[in-house]
Amino acid sequence: MAMNMGAADLAQLQATMQAIELACHAMQMHVNPAASEATLVSLRESRRPYQACQFILENSQMANARFQAAGIIRHAALREWGLLEADVRRGLVSFCLCFIMKHATLPDGYVLVKVASLAAQLLKRGWLDFTAAEKEAFFIQVKQAVSGVHGLDVQFVGISFLESLVSEFSPTTSSAMGRPREFHEQCRISLEQDYMKGLYSWVQHAAFNVSNRITEADSEIPEIKVCSAALHLMLQILNWDFQSKKAGENSKRGIDVFCDGKQESNSLRRFECTLVQPGPEWRDVLISSGHVGWLLNFYTALRKKFSCEGYWLDCPLAVSARKLIVQFCTLTGAIFPSDSGHMQRQHLLQLLAGIVQWMEPLDAVSEAIKLGKSESELLDGCRALLSLATVTSPLIFDELLKSLRPYGTLTLLSAVMCEVFKDLMTNHTEEETWSSEARDILLDTWIVLLMQLDASGHNHSLPAEGISAAADLFAVIVESELKAASESAFNDDDEYDYLQASVTAMDERLSSYALIARAAIGSAIPLLTKLFSERIMRLHQGRGISNPTETLEELYSLLLITGHVLADEGQGETPLVPKEIKSHYANVLEMDKHPVIMLSGSIIKFAEQSLDPVMRTSFFSPRLMEAVVWFLARWSLTYLMPSEESVEHRSSYENCNDALLRSKHPTNALFSFSGENDRGKIVLDIIIRISLSTLVSYPGEKDLQALTCYQLLHGLVKRKSIITHLVTLDSWRDLANAFANERVILSLNAAHQRSLAQTLTVSACGMKTPESSNEYIRSLTSHMTAYLVELSSKNDLKAIAQQPDIILLVSCLLERLRGVARASEPRVQNAIYQMGFSVMNPVLTFLQTYKDESVVVYLLLKFVTDWVEGQIIYLEAQETAAVVEFCMRLLQLYSAHNIGKISVSLSNSLRTEADADKYKDLRALLQLLSNLCSKDLVDFASEPIEAYGTNISQVVYTGLHIITPLITPELLKYPKLCHSYFSLLSHLLEVYPEIIEQLSVEAFSHILGTLDFGLHHQDVEAVDLCLRAVKALASHHYKDRGAGKIGLGSHATSYNDPNGNFHESVLSRLLRSLMQLLLFEDYSTELVSSAADALLPLILCEQSVYQKLASELIERQTNPVFRFRLRNGLQSLTTSNNLSSTLDRINYQRFRKNLHSFLEDVCGFLRTV
Repeated sequence: MAMNMGAADLAQLQATMQAIELACHAMQMHVNPAASEATLVSLRESRRPYQACQFILENSQMANARFQAAGIIRHAALREWGLLEADVRRGLVSFCLCFIMKHATLPDGYVLVKVASLAAQLLKRGWLDFTAAEKEAFFIQVKQAVSGVHGLDVQFVGISFLESLVSEFSPTTSSAMGRPREFHEQCRISLEQDYMKGLYSWVQHAAFNVSNRITEADSEIPEIKVCSAALHLMLQILNWDFQSKKAGENSKRGIDVFCDGKQESNSLRRFECTLVQPGPEWRDVLISSGHVGWLLNFYTALRKKFSCEGYWLDCPLAVSARKLIVQFCTLTGAIFPSDSGHMQRQHLLQLLAGIVQWMEPLDAVSEAIKLGKSESELLDGCRALLSLATVTSPLIFDELLKSLRPYGTLTLLSAVMCEVFKDLMTNHTEEETWSSEARDILLDTWIVLLMQLDASGHNHSLPAEGISAAADLFAVIVESELKAASESAFNDDDEYDYLQASVTAMDERLSSYALIARAAIGSAIPLLTKLFSERIMRLHQGRGISNPTETLEELYSLLLITGHVLADEGQGETPLVPKEIKSHYANVLEMDKHPVIMLSGSIIKFAEQSLDPVMRTSFFSPRLMEAVVWFLARWSLTYLMPSEESVEHRSSYENCNDALLRSKHPTNALFSFSGENDRGKIVLDIIIRISLSTLVSYPGEKDLQALTCYQLLHGLVKRKSIITHLVTLDSWRDLANAFANERVILSLNAAHQRSLAQTLTVSACGMKTPESSNEYIRSLTSHMTAYLVELSSKNDLKAIAQQPDIILLVSCLLERLRGVARASEPRVQNAIYQMGFSVMNPVLTFLQTYKDESVVVYLLLKFVTDWVEGQIIYLEAQETAAVVEFCMRLLQLYSAHNIGKISVSLSNSLRTEADADKYKDLRALLQLLSNLCSKDLVDFASEPIEAYGTNISQVVYTGLHIITPLITPELLKYPKLCHSYFSLLSHLLEVYPEIIEQLSVEAFSHILGTLDFGLHHQDVEAVDLCLRAVKALASHHYKDRGAGKIGLGSHATSYNDPNGNFHESVLSRLLRSLMQLLLFEDYSTELVSSAADALLPLILCEQSVYQKLASELIERQTNPVFRFRLRNGLQSLTTSNNLSSTLDRINYQRFRKNLHSFLEDVCGFLRTV
């Protein structure tokens, strides 16, 4: 800042500083905050406020005023950067660097942090503008500070600046600067390639130079703060996402040079390890220099020195050192030479030798934690094991420790985890404890190791010692889970609530346990069989004598664990039998001796006992039945009549009638128990009868019924191999009959009704002929349609319709019809169409009758929407005409009865509730219109729909004409409705732009109003959809007019109404609105290309309006320089890059480039007050 200022200038600066200080003080005291904010905004939006802000930073005694001044410099500099001279840009960065070093002892540390961050942001903003010499000058100043030549305080702020710099250049933590993504990427690459290694070396030496003084000191010294900051910055740099050429090539391979295979991500993991993958140019700094050895020795020395002071483990220096050590465990990739992994092995061994000291002896470490010692060191040791597992194969992971101990790393991992579970068994609590966190980290470690085996594609397994360790660990895990379940049986305290969690809530942890069990499957299956049999025996022996609650809770836990061990979840593709089970029991040919069959059979036999009313009352509580149903659902997806049998093995024996020969296939013994044979049908029949029992015998148990409907029954009908047998069973017919006739099923939750109807409908595809499938659908739905038709034709409908039981019944039947409609397939399309056709008139009648019952109205709309979606593309022209006419009547009724309108006299709470109901209705109607649109895209009819005078575009626009008056800006704040509306609108304008001219002035004005609202919406996707709609509207008009047609007709013409009021044309309004958005409002830079595509046809359509807007903008500029730049920018926008007046792809691309350049050049000064 120039200090040779006059007295008047100094007085002005002091007045500005005083005003800012008063504003900051008033804001702190909550006195007139609006006026205080206005003062700050005035300075922030003023032109070049840098001298005033620098004066405040240098002279103000109020820390908050300094903080605000730094923020104002940032805002103004980023806004005006393109207009600033090179020396001003350099001066701003230099000022910030000089300020933090000059005021390194400032007590208000947050001001220094703010200015350091400002320096980093300004340096990045000018990174591509500054010359190499200018950058070097900045970094020399910083290097001197970091080296410590100016004292410890300056050294600390120098490191703090580098921390801000690295954070600013990292894509995940960079600040918004209004720059394109390419700019940030160029800055990141430049810093990484040219400076990052040097920055690491600086702080490496800084930490090394102060380390001896720290270890020799008898008390806390200032060097500790510097060393902590240096270690933290080193950790930050190692967390950088290195993209150097060789590291990038290694990353593309997806396989670490030291790993057999790597699972990059897994949904079971809770903790992620950031792999450190710099290129070979980093080898001298990180590996050859002895840096890791120094770090380990430094931490060990501090550990010994402060061994009696337990608090030391959590001090910043210790935490940073341990985190850096753990991060070094993830060092991998091209930094290591191609020496068969020798150097990386030595690197990891060196780290493990230091880390293992944090965890041994295990019993002593655990006891010390119980007595109050910090657990942070042990947890970091667990994290280190996770990191080691991430960069090594299971075999190498295990062998690492054998160089130091008589056992492998897997044994250590198992031992630590057993100790953790012992602590968990004695300390059940809802709160997070060190042992629960350690358990999750170590589970992730096992997941990483075992998923590598699974991803290798070979029958690899753990070494024998590892299998034994996994078996021991699984036994402890099961013991812990059973103990927790047993203790929770009679305990009502809140701390046991987590044990009562639903099946799905425990899935993540149990899936991890299953991986460990499968690693030692030969021990795990017999263990589970033994434990399950013992609990069943105990249950029967104590029947009528002792309370079975503890045993039932243990059975609940065992069912969940066993289900995860035997089978994987069924989301996505049909899960196969786990390969560990396949390979381990490949030679077991006799069904009665197969351990998996013995375990599965005992569970199914136990589940079948729930069909006995006496046994059900005695033992099968709703909670236990949840586990039973969940197990059957998961197990059946893998083992019940698997399609895998026919795909994998049928070719081997399809022409063979020898039963003995068939039995010799390795997996045939397993599938004989539940394959497509009589035994499989018996198992299927048991499962269906249990399903019916849960729906009938456990009324009100929503969780149990949800598992039955959504997982068990729905899972059965997903597989063709099952449904072909399913529909032949009496038990399935019993279920269908109960659904159709028993009132107890009507007590199910509405969503469960829909799911059950959908499941029963899907099963029709298992019947032999289409005729039988359609007849099945008719018999399934006839009772529903008949009742609705009968009810709707009653003379006293208005009187009885409002009775609660009638409303409930109508709602349930509508949900069922929705379920049937959602299961529509070509095979049963005719029957489902007839179902919907038969209730067309009742639906319209109910819409009138229940116009004040928002729940029923919504169900009616959703049923029609789902039915049309499943039917429309298959309908013949005559059927389509009937459906379209029905939809039009539905829309007209909805509008005529004011169903969607909200009274302004309602209270705020009631208006909010009404808005929510209206939102759901309108979204359903928009989906209905979108479904009708699909007829024009995909149509399997044998003749065109126009043969019956049906025009989809006309119908949809008429529907939009009806709906749009109901859509208000308040409702467009609902994201889903907003997206549905603008998606439909952009689709209509892109596909049927010619119909827009047929809309009334009122309807079109409302659409235009919503478009204008959408352009200024906060949701990027909504704005993008609006821009697409505007582009379609303007380009249609331009092309039509060019072809001698009317385009948008009267909508594109400005006019004066009878009162003399001027009404601007639609395209003129949109042009003004879009220019306002681009030049004066905040928006995502991702939208600039879409905005360019909309702006070009608008300018071509309204060239006179554009010229007028341009002249107004230029005239408003009082600064001659800005006026000249703006005039040139506006001229270049429409002429540069050989821009023409056509709307082809090349011209759009040229205009996008022009708009990007224009906005970059002028937005800074246009937004300045």
